[in-house]
Amino acid sequence: MTLALHGIGVSGGYAIGRAQLYSHARLEAPHYVLRPEHIESEIARFTAAVESVHAELLALQTHIPGGAPTELSAFIEVHALILSDSMLSQAPKKRIREEACNAEWALAQQTEALIAQFESIEDEYLRERRHDVRQVADKVLKSLMGHPGHAPLKSVAEGESILIAHDLSPSDMVLFKRHTFAGFITDLGGATSHTAILARSLNLPSVMALHNARSLIRENDWLIVDGVAGIVIVAPDNAILDEYRLRQNQWLLEQKKLRRLKTSPSITLDGAHISLQGNIDLPSDVPQALGENVDGIGLFRSEFLFLNRDDLPGEEEQFEAYRAVAEGMRGRPVIIRTLDVGADKSVRWMADTSVNPALGLRAIRLCLAEPQIFITQIRALYRASHYGKIKILLPMLASLSELDQALTLIATARGSLRIENIPFDAEIEIGGMIEVPAAALAAEWFARKLDFLSIGTNDLIQYTLAIDRTDDAVAHLYDPLHPAVLGLIDHTLRVGQKMGKPVSICGEMAGDPRLTRLLLGMGLTTFSMHPAHILSVKQQVMRSHVGELAPQVRKLLRAGRPERIQEMLERLNNSNTE
Repeated sequence: MTLALHGIGVSGGYAIGRAQLYSHARLEAPHYVLRPEHIESEIARFTAAVESVHAELLALQTHIPGGAPTELSAFIEVHALILSDSMLSQAPKKRIREEACNAEWALAQQTEALIAQFESIEDEYLRERRHDVRQVADKVLKSLMGHPGHAPLKSVAEGESILIAHDLSPSDMVLFKRHTFAGFITDLGGATSHTAILARSLNLPSVMALHNARSLIRENDWLIVDGVAGIVIVAPDNAILDEYRLRQNQWLLEQKKLRRLKTSPSITLDGAHISLQGNIDLPSDVPQALGENVDGIGLFRSEFLFLNRDDLPGEEEQFEAYRAVAEGMRGRPVIIRTLDVGADKSVRWMADTSVNPALGLRAIRLCLAEPQIFITQIRALYRASHYGKIKILLPMLASLSELDQALTLIATARGSLRIENIPFDAEIEIGGMIEVPAAALAAEWFARKLDFLSIGTNDLIQYTLAIDRTDDAVAHLYDPLHPAVLGLIDHTLRVGQKMGKPVSICGEMAGDPRLTRLLLGMGLTTFSMHPAHILSVKQQVMRSHVGELAPQVRKLLRAGRPERIQEMLERLNNSNTE
């Protein structure tokens, strides 16, 4: 009987093949109480397990197959960093001592506490790191319990197998270079998980977050993986198979065409140069961005340095991270957003006393309340600017007084570097994020004091519509095409044009090819997005004529009614401008 399973399509395309089940079952941690004389030996057993997993990761790092994506090495390194973090490698020892419990139980309890912290984070990429924590902890647990890392895969005919797993870690992905698969699906994971990023880099059709696929699919079942719609079809009939074989051939042809655009300039039919930049979260994301030939980094979220730790990163640690990105981008611009924590991105070194954290002490407000944290980061950014083209982006500005205070602290940091004769780029540009309605409406006043503006559409939509996009009860109301949202974006772009200040968009709207022509018609010339979306957006850019789009978009912005806006957008996207 044909069965359709729905999940999240994380890597587009279509795969047809036989199911191969991957045994990576999680183990239940036993719980028992230790006698006092056994506690130290239990701690030693835990330490040995951590060291064993660390050696395993090092071995994987040095034996990555030729031709593997560059991201694979970086993600294995991230797992090694998670393993060495004191919250995973040391905190369980404290639990063993205080609770007189066995190592497995101490590790399991600590892992759940860590994952709970990650699940409270709103930022999708950072929230997905909970899967990395789980994967690393599972490796240690299996080492403690004497189980192998995974069951070996049997040899299969090339291109005929689709891997089915409950979850996959980046180190598991080494298997994709030793065995050939048409695609894969998992019960866990999301669009921004490391496994999803690797799937996109390997160009493998994949669907995640299916929840029960591993238990519903049997070995050798015929499967169709629709990575576009996020659907897995089990035991398809001949009619469905024929339809998907046709879709598969068409998709492959389109992908070949897209890859040919990699070195093509991003220019519209009427000669407008459009800058396509990448959003990154870690220095290890740079290779993927370069692989898509981005024009620069439009948003580097610096908060990854501050999360999941008990202390603050020092100036030297931050400097090394920023310098690595600046040097890695080989002269292309790198826009680094200053610390944006608070609200959903909780940090252990900051007490959460706000009644409404989303509207409380966060982002630039926190930095102004803790000026030494801000000055330390600014010093590190200025020092790194000596090694590349760095620009500084201030998040969640809402008032000019906040901007004035921030600029004063920046001047203080700059002055201290001059006194110490530390080299830096004296012409470094300072920009501000437009992500609350107040900032959009006051964009002209911000533009007078800043070098550039960047519209963060994710938060702008959320704050404009008063919708928590992570709340399933109201998430359906989150609408990037709401007339008020489009009006604020349009106003900000027009201010930039009037004041001669560059304006970019770095939210999810920038990476959606269905919105590319709309944004071009509104006057946007700089898009910043996940590197995986660059080529599909570039294709839309190269097919568009801004001069012809502009009057059509003006009419769309006056349409008012959502259904009318959708209708006009479809007409805009289907118009033949080639």
